[in-house]
Amino acid sequence: MGESSSGARAKLQKFGGVLSGMVMPNIGAFITWGLITAIFLATGWFPNAYIAKLISPMLTYLLPILIGYTGGKNVYGDRGGVIGAAATMGVVVGSDIPMFMGAMIMGPVAAICMRKIDKLLEGKIKPGFEMIVNNYSCGILGILLVLAAYFGIGPFVQALTHVMSSGVSFIIEHGWTPFASVFIEPAKVLFLNNAINHGILGPLGIAQAAEAGKSILFILEPNPGPGVGVLLAYTFFGTGIAKETAPGVAIIHAFGGIHEPYFPFILMKPQMILASIGGALAGNFVFQTFKIGLVSTASPGSYFSVLSVTSKSDYVPVICGMLLSTAVSFAIGSLILKMSKDKDEDSLENAIAQKDQMKTEGGGKVVSSAINRKDLKNKTIRKVYVACDAGMGSSAMGASILKDKMKKAGLTEIEVKNVAIPDLPDDVDIVVTHESLTERARVQCPNAIHRSVDNFLSNQVYDELVESLIHKEDEIEILQKKNILLNQSFHDSKEAIHKIGEILTKDGYVSAEYTKGMLQREKESPTNIGNGIAIPHGTLEVKKEIKHSGIVVMVVPEGVKWNDDTVYLIVGIAGVEQEHLAILSNIALVLNSKEQVDKIVKNQKIEEIYDLFTKK
Repeated sequence: MGESSSGARAKLQKFGGVLSGMVMPNIGAFITWGLITAIFLATGWFPNAYIAKLISPMLTYLLPILIGYTGGKNVYGDRGGVIGAAATMGVVVGSDIPMFMGAMIMGPVAAICMRKIDKLLEGKIKPGFEMIVNNYSCGILGILLVLAAYFGIGPFVQALTHVMSSGVSFIIEHGWTPFASVFIEPAKVLFLNNAINHGILGPLGIAQAAEAGKSILFILEPNPGPGVGVLLAYTFFGTGIAKETAPGVAIIHAFGGIHEPYFPFILMKPQMILASIGGALAGNFVFQTFKIGLVSTASPGSYFSVLSVTSKSDYVPVICGMLLSTAVSFAIGSLILKMSKDKDEDSLENAIAQKDQMKTEGGGKVVSSAINRKDLKNKTIRKVYVACDAGMGSSAMGASILKDKMKKAGLTEIEVKNVAIPDLPDDVDIVVTHESLTERARVQCPNAIHRSVDNFLSNQVYDELVESLIHKEDEIEILQKKNILLNQSFHDSKEAIHKIGEILTKDGYVSAEYTKGMLQREKESPTNIGNGIAIPHGTLEVKKEIKHSGIVVMVVPEGVKWNDDTVYLIVGIAGVEQEHLAILSNIALVLNSKEQVDKIVKNQKIEEIYDLFTKK
């Protein structure tokens, strides 16, 4: 049952990502339309009938075609975008309502059809005829898709939209709108926020706004009040790292409009979802009671962005509704935290990991997170992009953090941006993505250097990247003479492993997490191999923590108890990619007998040990 529900959630999140991926890149155009409507409509701040003529064409043609183009481009690049925009024109003209849902269907469908046609023609076009075949195959397919959309998809989506709009109107008329929070708030924490806002409420809200000039649906999901209330509750009544980080996250959420950072605060204490639901419910009652609405979707969902698309007559009730949401959420959240017996707010890191897993469940293969300095050597780095599904939200904050660190390090000539994975340019040098999205980014930009992260807000990740760029020309030997330690003594194997991890971390070979991986390896499969030798190394899970291949050699004349064995020579290793196997192979050749080990332990000469381990 758990796997089934997990798979269903992954599919929902993927579908939501497709929907939001079509709308979010065009939010600027939606805001342009919303501001023109709010300012120049007859009921706006500065009514102007001449300028207001722009409102209807933008709503009817510009916005749906932008969505259709983006949907097609996400599937099949520029060629998919062109055919997606053309096909969208069929649903736009074939209906008498704004055709956003039709655009979300026709854009990707048209691109998929174009890709299949191109696949069929691949290798069958005679030299010199490529351009004419490519253009006319697109044109002919465009005719068929436009007609299909005009006579079939357009009327169908129009009928479906009318049914859904009638359902929404029924809910609003019967006073049930506030209870939408019971579904919206938990769905947000499951990372369906963009799908709900831009894929469902947005299109329905625009249909309402076209008739009434505003819609309450635009504010149901973006309202930042519930999330800010939860974070304020942690600020005053939380403990540990949750209490310390909540104020900063609250500011980002309230004024930056990025919702994702507060989700872990609910995931680590699930009962806090009641605070979020209660806050949203209270705000929605105010919005419904005063019949308020926004003129366009608010994105990102901050206090400022909501107010920027609020009708002139609705400012006071919108502000009151958002503040009431914050207050109620804060009150309920504070009560929950004060009554909580298990002061477990320090599990925030686990919640962040859970959040990332949920967000990318069903994603691609996890690859090494560290950048090998060899990859950077003699390579000019001009573009470092932080990429995610939509190119917004967490990746935007990640890019901001990295840009600031680059500036402080004097790396001002390097361009740092956040983009959606489909928008990564061919000439990007380094791509930073969540580990489960790296394979997609690698396919998009096979020639770039890829850096995987498990949390876009991890300062350590960006510190390591900046450090690598500063010292990218420096050579790091796999074995340095200073890392050959003689006359060592340890109480047990754990103490020896901690010493190795400390050296490898200090010298920049690995991150601190690698030591945990070595300790875990001992539990799963002891690394003492006989002949008085132990070769501690990390598990597969911490391979991503290796920055450069490195070795630490330690001689223990009195020996150390290592499981059921006594070890006199310890060789700790960290190997990048296939270098791991090469290092093990070389050690096997060097330490091929007990006599050789005894000789090393007896003589204890750094030069001899160094020559022995570094010879080809």
